[in-house]
Formats: sequence, C-alpha cells, structure tokens
Amino acid sequence: MNSNHYLKRQPLAKRQPPAILNVSRRGFLKGVGAGALVLSVGLPSRARADEPKYAGEGMGNGLRDDPKLFVAVGADGIVTITNIRAEMGQGIRTGIAIVIADELEADWSKVKVVQAVGNEPKYGNQDTDGSRSTRHHFKAWRHMGASVRTMLEQAAAKQWGVPASQVHAKNHEVVHAPTSRKLGYGQLATAASAMSVPDKGSVKLKDPSQFRYIGTGKVPLIDGMDITMGKAVYGQDAKLDGMLFAVIARAPVHGGSIASYDAAATLKFPGVVKVVTIDPAPIPGAYQPKGGVAVIAKNTWAAMKGRQLLKVTWNDGPNASYNSDAYQKGLEAAVKEPGKVVRNNGDATAALAGAAKKVTADYYIPLLAHVPMEPPAALARVADGKAEIWACVQGPQAGVDNVAQRLGLKPENVTVHQTLLGGGFGRKSKVDFIVEAALLSKAMEGTPVKVVWTREDDVQHDYYHAVSAEHIEAGLDGSGKVVGWLHRSAAPSIFSIFMPDPKHEQPLELGMGLVDMPFAIPNVRVENPEAAAHTRIGWFRSVYNVPHAFAIQSFAAELAHAAGKDPKDFLLELVGPARQLNNHTDLADSWNYGEDPAKYPYDTARLRGVIEAVAKGANWGQKLPQGEGMGIAAHRSFATYTAAVVRVAVKDGKLTIPRVDVAIDCGPQVNPDRVRAQMEGSAIMGVAIATLGEITFKDGRAVQDNFDSFQVTRLNGAPREVHVHMIPAKNWDQPLGGAGEPGLPPIAPALCNAIFAATGKRIRTLPIRDQLKRA
Repeated sequence: MNSNHYLKRQPLAKRQPPAILNVSRRGFLKGVGAGALVLSVGLPSRARADEPKYAGEGMGNGLRDDPKLFVAVGADGIVTITNIRAEMGQGIRTGIAIVIADELEADWSKVKVVQAVGNEPKYGNQDTDGSRSTRHHFKAWRHMGASVRTMLEQAAAKQWGVPASQVHAKNHEVVHAPTSRKLGYGQLATAASAMSVPDKGSVKLKDPSQFRYIGTGKVPLIDGMDITMGKAVYGQDAKLDGMLFAVIARAPVHGGSIASYDAAATLKFPGVVKVVTIDPAPIPGAYQPKGGVAVIAKNTWAAMKGRQLLKVTWNDGPNASYNSDAYQKGLEAAVKEPGKVVRNNGDATAALAGAAKKVTADYYIPLLAHVPMEPPAALARVADGKAEIWACVQGPQAGVDNVAQRLGLKPENVTVHQTLLGGGFGRKSKVDFIVEAALLSKAMEGTPVKVVWTREDDVQHDYYHAVSAEHIEAGLDGSGKVVGWLHRSAAPSIFSIFMPDPKHEQPLELGMGLVDMPFAIPNVRVENPEAAAHTRIGWFRSVYNVPHAFAIQSFAAELAHAAGKDPKDFLLELVGPARQLNNHTDLADSWNYGEDPAKYPYDTARLRGVIEAVAKGANWGQKLPQGEGMGIAAHRSFATYTAAVVRVAVKDGKLTIPRVDVAIDCGPQVNPDRVRAQMEGSAIMGVAIATLGEITFKDGRAVQDNFDSFQVTRLNGAPREVHVHMIPAKNWDQPLGGAGEPGLPPIAPALCNAIFAATGKRIRTLPIRDQLKRA
C-alpha cells in the first residue's frame, strides 16, 4: 500500500462514490492542485495557562495546539476532508464528512475523505479513544464547513459585483438570488483561495431545520461498500515491494526475558531469512514491546513454522508466580478490610450500624482480552534515519513517539499511516506492535518488515482489562429506604504500565462509576484497597465502568428484593429526584471524562429518563412464562446515559436471551445509524463478557490462547432481538456525549438481574458459564 492508494466508498443512490485516501500534508496539497481553496480551522483558542482545560483543549499531545482539520475544494469541485481519528467500525470517517459537508452545502457525491498521517503536530491529539471524537469536534467541524461556504459565497459575490447578502450556497453551487445565476464550487475555488478565513464569530451556522445529512441517519458508511466487498485496506493488508514477514516468540511472563535460544532448525526452514532478538523494556514497560525472538521470512507461513522450531528458554522474572486463583482470593480478602477512602459523605459506618436491615454482597470480574476481529499488524520501513509505518493503530502519535524513542530518531522523521482497523476496543492504542515492526526493519537494514500477530499472540500478550473485586454493604430503614452505603473496589490500575506499582486506582479510573455513583443516599463511603498488577493492564471498551456498573447495578436489584419492591421502581428511588450534580464537588470525581462539570454535570433527570424509556420499550412488568425473567440496569459513562432491560429464558440450566432493550441519551446524534449500531454491538459484547469472557494465569502465563478457550458470543448465544430507544436531544446546542462505549456497562448487570428474576439464583461472579447448571 502506498500513499496514493484509494479506497472507494458506498455512494448514495445514483451518485458517483467519493473516496478515502491516506496522504501526507505535502501530498494533500499536491493532490488538490494549484488554485485550490485550502482551509485550516481549529477549535477555540487555548484557555489561559492558569485555567483548567477541558474537552479537546485538555487532550494531551505535548503542549500543542488544539486539533486542526483541513478542508479543500479543488478546481474540479471535489471537496476533500482530512480525518484525524482512526476508523475502526464506529463510522468516524462518515461522521466528519456528514457534518462538514452539510454546513458546506456540498453535494455528497463530490466529497472524499483523506486520512491524516501521524507525524504532524498541527493536527493536535489524534488518539481515538474515550468516545470523544465527535463529542470534541462537532462544533469545530460545523465551523469548518460554514467557513468554506462563506468564502465561496464571498468569492461569487465579488465576481458578480453584488452584495454577499444576495448570494447563497446550495448543493455545491453558489446562487445569485435576483438573477438565478450560478457558479459551481470548482469554478470558485481559485478565487476563494485568495480570501481571508472569516472570523469564526462572523460565520453563520445553518439552522438545524436545514440539515441535509446531520442527524438524518440516511447517509451510508463511506467505507461500507469496500468493507462488504473485501476491498478495504486494513493493517493486515498493507503491502510494500520486497517486504518480509515476521512473527515473534514473546516472553510469556510480564517482565520476562530471553535466557537462551537455539535457532538452528528455524534457519534451515525454507523461506526463513533471519532470526532477530528484541530486548524487553524494563517494567513497567508502557507501550514498548515484550522481549522476544523474531523470525523473519519471505512469507507468513515460513515465519510461523520457523517460530515453532525455535528452542527458547526464558527468564520469567518477578511475575513468575502469578496465579489467578490465588490472586482472586487475595483481591476478595482485600475488599473485606478497610482501604483508602476516596469518597465520604455523612457517616456510613453509623448508618449501617443503626439500619433496620443490612445487605452485603461481593462481586468479581476476571481479566478480559480485547480480541478485535483483526489482530495487531504493522508494516515498517526504516532507512536513512527515517521510519515509515502502516498500521491498524488507534494512536498514531503514540506510535511516532515510541518508535522515535526506541530507535533514537527525531519524531519528525517518523511517519505513521493509519489503515482501517478491524476493531480496536482500546487494544490498538498500545503501539508495542508498531515498535516491533520498526525494530525489525532496522535490523534488516531498511527492508520493509510486516509484523503479524496470530490470534494466539493477541490473546496471550494483550494489555488486559483489569480484574476486579467489589464489596458493597447497604443499610435499609424500616420502610426499605437505603440510609447507608459502603463500597470497596479493588483492581490493578492501568497506570501500572506507566509507573512502578501504583497500588491504587487513579482518579480517572475511580471516576468511572465508582466515586461518581449518583444515588440519593445520605451516607456514602467508598474505599479503594490496594491491588498490584502482575500482567499488562490496558484500556478496554468502557474501562472500569464495566466492573463498577456490574456491582452497583446488580446490588441495586438485590436491595430491591430485600425491600420487597419492583427493581425498576427501586432503581428510580435510588437515583432520586431530578437534579444536577457537580462531579467535582458533589461526587468526588476529579475527572468527569475530561469535561467541564458546568457543561457536563451528572444530570439525574437524564438517568431517570433512560430508565423509564427502556422500561417502556421493553414492556417492563409484563407477565412472563415460567423460567423467564427481566432485569434492568442503568449507568452514566463518557457523558452519556444508558439503560438496559434484558429478557432471559432458563431451561434445564441453559440460558437463552430472547430480547435486549437499550435506551441511550447522548445528546445530539450526528449519525443515528451509527449510534444504534454501537448499542447493538454493546449488547452482544456485554453478553459475551457476562457469559463467557475470562483470562486466567498460571505460573505467570496466560492459560487461554484462542477462541476455543477464550470464547466470545456465537449466534446461538446472542440476543435474538436488540431494540434501541434513542432519546432525542433538546436542541443542537446541547453538549454531545459519547456513543462508542456507554452501551456496554449496563448489559451484564441487567442480564444477571434477569437470571435472578427467572430462577431465583444470584450471579455475582463472572463469567456465568455453567453456573446455571449447578445445583
């Protein structure tokens, strides 16, 4: 694959398809040609140094400007939009085009999207995570499109010698209203390029009633046709002339290294070219590779067979004794004892002691692997002091920084091209696989090398979602009202890959549904006992919201049962009246997903709204056959509110899921079709986590190695129906929430609550697996 490789996308009916292109800035300018209108518009100017920085301004990529996206109109009328986020199925390439093209009044068939490369500081942060790409950039995108439209209108008015107020853009043309004269965008591109970029305050945005693409849900995915037809280019598809292939035998234990190896048989295998060792970075390791022995060959088969013939002896290092069973017992013991206090309202100890009834429960979620459909892959060419990489990566700038650091290059001499990602879920934010490819190309004196991860590599050398133990106690008064709440949560921190032994969850992890629990309970105490990490821990879809929501929402249903109340009604009672809570002051949450608490308070009216909407959509309270039940759960994450109702049937210990309903309030929905798809995908992934997902360790090594041992939901285990209920925004000025991750947290607790409703059996330890078959 090279920088001129086009990816065609699905057209609207009877229109020619725009295209996707991976280009450099220099190539972009060359491609649109002389006289093209090139516009750079950023987010609002950086806040003063002494003021907090939120949203896009608070994102880190050194001390750099906010993200800047580029819009170009060529002499041929083609509008080219540069995308700075990774496309991994969430539809961001389509989303950015929808917004800019709509404000620009562009003809959709004349729009194409190019993918920014990861070596240009002007783009600002390019990491795709946290469900924030559209959330952070929506207004900036609108201003970009409107600014280009304004410049084209000004150019036409000047050419006709008429007031700008008499002209308006409509469907890729500028029209003079009194005379009906028209000029196409291509005809105006050269003149518009000489115009000054208008001040953002003077640019008039469309009235939402005029939107043609935004919010309609009628625009197909830009990449849809090529993905369907197998033409889309992913990391595994990247190609360069003369490239070699590599697979790596990696240290099986975190922190391990090579003691010795014998590659004699490997080097005799046909197609094997060379065997290269990779030195491990010392713990904590961050995004640098594990140590290992790489087999470089002329094809993947030879590389894989050569790896099988390697004889490697490992020094297992400090985590050689890590065993999941013992670790689980230690974690569960830790949450039975007092821990670091991270939230304290009122006097929970006294409230619990004086309660009419006390309820206690313990919950456990194991380590989880990401297992995206496409395992990590990276192709690198390192020569003449420069590195160029093609990879399915969520964080291209992290790739630039880590390759530069490891190879001793200047960051400006490292370029990362983002391909499509066959799923990511946070795994591909970690760029160890990119560094591996760069190291091996350097070892081959500039020959391009593609590192291929097998599924076994992916499962056994992941940055796993953290294991977690949760202990909750609550006291009820005589009327069944909760008067005291104690929650202890223990999990190894993601920051263990960046700092030695952080011991406790960090503020952003605590702020994922733990200290920001919104229940109207007068006495709340939250504690965080110590938990060490013995393997690599990393971001996972919805991150620590998963265990926190599982415990809290499961416990809410247990309290409803103890109080003799309907679970939905009791959950609403816990949430309390409609009110806006400041996460920083009211809920001990210093993070709030990086958002300004004044703009993004915890709005319990919205949480109540999704609970009521999903209950109505699922026909909560209906009479069900014996052996069937419904469960409900709700959660706020990534500035979005979601709720789920899961309906289950259990017969002879076998679980089926006839239906899942999900309600979401994410504010304005730029592309409702993608929001709906994210909720549907979350329902299936949530079922997989609850029923099957588990990574265990023995002697420091991951036990599972493929889909036979780390299972994901198949068709026969998936929900038969998923219904999504989307709450409309108040208006288009309402702040946007995230969509990629918030649908996941309520699924597992709603499922387990449904199982109790159907069978009377509580599930507090995940995965469920065969627990329903036990007496």
